[in-house]
Amino acid sequence: MGLKEEFEEHAEKAKTLPESTSNESKLILYGLYKQATVGDVNTSRPGMFNMRDRAKWDAWKAVEGKSKEEAMGDYITKVKQLLEAAA
Repeated sequence: MGLKEEFEEHAEKAKTLPESTSNESKLILYGLYKQATVGDVNTSRPGMFNMRDRAKWDAWKAVEGKSKEEAMGDYITKVKQLLEAAA
């Protein structure tokens, strides 16, 4: 199985994470997912009254510069860690 296929498989598995998964972990996954699928941030930072989207944008910005392949690998690793912790 190639990296892209494994990434897509773990993206599906991420949807099964328990509700108790921390927001911090969810934001890390979000940032890695966006970096792996879109690349570097390509939008302006949301305004200060839009806290949710601003936090998501910041999580994506935090991994700026990673290659799509590196972000996919990190995403897979993080999903595996969270699934193991939830088991």
